[in-house]
Amino acid sequence: MGRPKKERLPLPTVWRVPDELWTVVAPLLAEYDPPAPTGRKRIDQREALNAILFRLRTGVQWNHLPRELPDDSSVHRTFQRWLRRGVFDRLWAAVQGACEELNGVDWEWQAADTRSGKARKGGALAAPTRPIGPSPA
Repeated sequence: MGRPKKERLPLPTVWRVPDELWTVVAPLLAEYDPPAPTGRKRIDQREALNAILFRLRTGVQWNHLPRELPDDSSVHRTFQRWLRRGVFDRLWAAVQGACEELNGVDWEWQAADTRSGKARKGGALAAPTRPIGPSPA
């Protein structure tokens, strides 16, 4: 039993936050991540979100963000602050809600991406291990 199927047209790929979405996101950032009264000025929040979306959509490393986006260290610091404060979860929920209103979420099909490989330096073989449980007397 799932949701009833709706006719769906594919949504365009979002590389930059459109104005309509920014009107939803900006108040959340103003409430949950206001600028500090003192200290260094922050990078533009919309450009930071653009860079984070680019990173999440492409999987590139932070230091391989395109030059037209803000400095990778600043973007990463902003992302970590948003995670710590729970801001990113709120933003993601708002984005998902907006996407669902446009029938852009296909709840019938989900995928998880993973990669398996050898542990670096041999994994558990590289460090001494202790048995789990009480030690023998």
